[in-house]
Amino acid sequence: MAAISASTYPAAGVSPFSQRRATSSYGGIRNLSRILAVSTERGGRGTGFGENGKHEKQKLNQKVVKEESEVKPNIYANPEKIPEFEEDKKWLKDYFGECKEMIRSDGGPPRWFSPLECSSSTSPDCPLLLFLPGIDGTGLGLIMHHHKLGKMFNVWCLHIPVQDRTPFNELVKIVERTVRSENYRSPNRPIYLVGESIGACLAISVAARNPDMDLLLVLSNPATSFSQSQLQPLIPLLEMMPDQFPINLPYILSLATSYFANMLLNFLGCISNSNPLRVLMDNVVKRGPLPQIIGELSQDLATMSSYLPVLADIVPRQTLLWKLNLLKSGSACGNSCLHAVKAQLLILCSGRDQLLPSQEESQRLQKALPDCEIRMFEESGHFLFLEDNVDLVTIIKGASFYRRGKHFDCASDFMPPTPSEFKKLHDSISWVLTATSPVMLSTLEDGKVVRGLAGIPSEGPVLFVGYHMLMGFEVIPLVAQIMMERNILVRGIAHPAMFVRVKDRRPPEPELSDFDVIRVMGAVPVSAANFYKLMSSKSHALLYPGGVREALHRKGEEYKLFWPDKSEFVRMAARFGAKIIPFGVVGEDDFAEIILDYNDLMKIPWRREEIERVTSRTAKLRDEGGAKGEEEM
Repeated sequence: MAAISASTYPAAGVSPFSQRRATSSYGGIRNLSRILAVSTERGGRGTGFGENGKHEKQKLNQKVVKEESEVKPNIYANPEKIPEFEEDKKWLKDYFGECKEMIRSDGGPPRWFSPLECSSSTSPDCPLLLFLPGIDGTGLGLIMHHHKLGKMFNVWCLHIPVQDRTPFNELVKIVERTVRSENYRSPNRPIYLVGESIGACLAISVAARNPDMDLLLVLSNPATSFSQSQLQPLIPLLEMMPDQFPINLPYILSLATSYFANMLLNFLGCISNSNPLRVLMDNVVKRGPLPQIIGELSQDLATMSSYLPVLADIVPRQTLLWKLNLLKSGSACGNSCLHAVKAQLLILCSGRDQLLPSQEESQRLQKALPDCEIRMFEESGHFLFLEDNVDLVTIIKGASFYRRGKHFDCASDFMPPTPSEFKKLHDSISWVLTATSPVMLSTLEDGKVVRGLAGIPSEGPVLFVGYHMLMGFEVIPLVAQIMMERNILVRGIAHPAMFVRVKDRRPPEPELSDFDVIRVMGAVPVSAANFYKLMSSKSHALLYPGGVREALHRKGEEYKLFWPDKSEFVRMAARFGAKIIPFGVVGEDDFAEIILDYNDLMKIPWRREEIERVTSRTAKLRDEGGAKGEEEM
């Protein structure tokens, strides 16, 4: 070890009885934080200082200790104080306000526009994102996401005027001309097509006509299922109604006693995320006072009713009939060319879409397309992008769907989590922090063990090397605490099973979306190439050499290491002068008792079959010389 240039940090001690009191944001619970201990830097690299050199060394150590121990507060330190949404985020009222302004002097053919809030912060090397609108046609469907999309994409939105009657095939040509032109200008950058309902059909058709082009499709509730939807019966109804009959979209949506009553709740409730029943339940859960609940319900109902006149202008009767026929032709066209689509797809489907059978359709499309992933939103309605709790940027990050070049680069394409993203992630793991109450200790330059993480170097590259407790639960509070205390994002090097979708998944195989959280936090699949990229980009990386076998250890294997004989990570870390921090964890394996382990489960026939099936469909990391059972999942 003495011959390598990487500095090594000895593991710090851990006290399971040390406690730190913290206030959490969930229900005012105050947690006792008990830690996982991360070790830190030890001095003594040079010798022969002499008396003056000794004084200089002591002063230097004191300076380092002072700088490291006086950690500056950062925005991640108190997740409960982080705003839930960014300040520049727009809302549903902005959507209707801008729609009203846009259609006031509307006319001409379909055309592209770039939102002002997306143009100021866009980098020249960002990929192009083309938004293809749904039935409204305004192109403002991503208005609640513009503030974040503009930091990652060059955003163009297609606007189809209210009175425009361009047929579907011509719309496909308009989009295709733009795609080909931009691909010619920047052949090494991908182009994103984000489509909603009819826009998803447009995206599929363009991708099918250009199979050799680098396209990535994000489709929200595709209208390829139009023939099975509740919308199709509207076409003959509208065609036979006399012109004098006052029928348009808001009129249809407001027929409280008719077949279309649910469409009102679906349309207005989903796009505002203010369904009265949902608001009521949310307030009950939050235990708000009854007058406040009634006041909010009244305000929501008044707000929803104020949207109806704008809807009448966006989709008048003749336009509604045209859009329904456009959906019909678009669905037929999209379905006819599915076999030719080679692009990478991400389908977003709503569990409560009352306009289209989106859940069933997403499953059908996934089976029909070669490279397709699904993200399900059980509580959402059809107009997914206009819901407050849906964040398109976070979805794209979580699916590892963002790249600037031909291939995904875990270093250059990674976008760190925003404060609001970290808050949501922290809220989702708060139960783990409450249950484990972690306490962390670290070692300063002078060898002093201190409470907290002051000993962790701020500048990378840094490599944390440790061992897993049962199921690897220790990684959750470890990464969160380092982020909150030191404003340092630790990027985990994880098993490839968390990144590769299994075709025809069956329980107990996990959904790929189950691991979106770790991808948002920067985890990468373990490989020499990814390790090289993390070290070269001076990242703080986290490596568990024992891997899955260590996390899924068996009876009597508490605190046992399953590290390979050759520690190749040392050589790579040394190449970049990285600081290696071994760390130890205690606690979980002391009180967690395994009742049935791998050896017991393999004696149960049906469980043995499941284990063998899952294992055979999972990527292996150990070489042939590894022990039997090393990679059993």
